[in-house]
Amino acid sequence: MGPDDIPLFSMLKNRLGYLTERQKVVAQNVANGDTPGYQPRDLKPFTFQASLDAQASSGTSSGLATMGRPLQMLTTSAGHIAPSKPASLWRSPQGPDSETTLDGNSVTLEDQMLKMTDARMNYDAAVSFYQRSMSMLRTAARRPNG
Repeated sequence: MGPDDIPLFSMLKNRLGYLTERQKVVAQNVANGDTPGYQPRDLKPFTFQASLDAQASSGTSSGLATMGRPLQMLTTSAGHIAPSKPASLWRSPQGPDSETTLDGNSVTLEDQMLKMTDARMNYDAAVSFYQRSMSMLRTAARRPNG
């Protein structure tokens, strides 16, 4: 049994993968800052439900998938809000940033740097959480001093 078999670590791995991809997309936006007609791209926000669906569809044995079916939220009362089906995790929506130059380029470096900083801070937080969780597992697996 490896760390990926534990749902928490699997979700952290998905989060780190998302943040890595987001940094790549933002870097491509910055690299094309002078390309005529270029529209900046960004990934959809990472959601907990999308991570659960990704785990369930991969068929992990962590209890999230039951006989090959993905985990589904249920409504137990008529007053509950029905769950919505999440969109693709990796789809890159196209949309203009706040400014468009005369050549049709709408990359704003300030906006891209804010996105890069946000992704970096979230990445650092996820790595820190991963390291602390691994430390707790090592402590729990250690022999008691006796």
